[in-house]
Amino acid sequence: MPMMQRMTGQERRQAIIDAAIRLFSEKGFRGTTTRELAAAVGVTEPVLYQHFETKRELFSAILESRLQYTVEAFEEEMRPMAEGEDDRRFFQELARVIVDWYTKDTSLTRLLLFSGLEGYELADLFFDRNKDQFFGLITGYLEKRMKAGAFREMHPGLAARAFAGMVGSYGMDAAVFPKALPPEPRAEVMETMVDIFLAGLRKQ
Repeated sequence: MPMMQRMTGQERRQAIIDAAIRLFSEKGFRGTTTRELAAAVGVTEPVLYQHFETKRELFSAILESRLQYTVEAFEEEMRPMAEGEDDRRFFQELARVIVDWYTKDTSLTRLLLFSGLEGYELADLFFDRNKDQFFGLITGYLEKRMKAGAFREMHPGLAARAFAGMVGSYGMDAAVFPKALPPEPRAEVMETMVDIFLAGLRKQ
């Protein structure tokens, strides 16, 4: 393929990452061979190994490729609201960000599912790199509002996981099992989830 031969090393590396994401998300890790991956990029298997000697290296590159913007966008969108005290706005925006993460790039959702089911470490790498930053922001907001007396005292880390789990389950269905979704519009579903969550947090 003449176009592939004119690629720079960085362009070829990115082409391998893009092809890996597509194939892994469609066929799983066990269902995708290095031969198929090399063919999808238009290179030989030895060239593939020149860029990524192990699957772990490829997994790390996939995460870097897909998550750099996600993490930066999360910080940019949520940090200003975490510094405020508008609880409804904070959790409604957080719900939107979570659902968008699942639905705007379903390939990453599918990759993480395949990783967990097939025993590959991509999911572990993902959670190790991002759980502290993601849950840390939510937990910090909850702790602040508890100290202010707006929320009743409870384990902030568990409360953060409860909200992320509730909304994340809806996001997962939207990305992978759309027939399982409730018939109500997405915005209404997320508003109801926020109402339920805040009703459990606020002092009576």
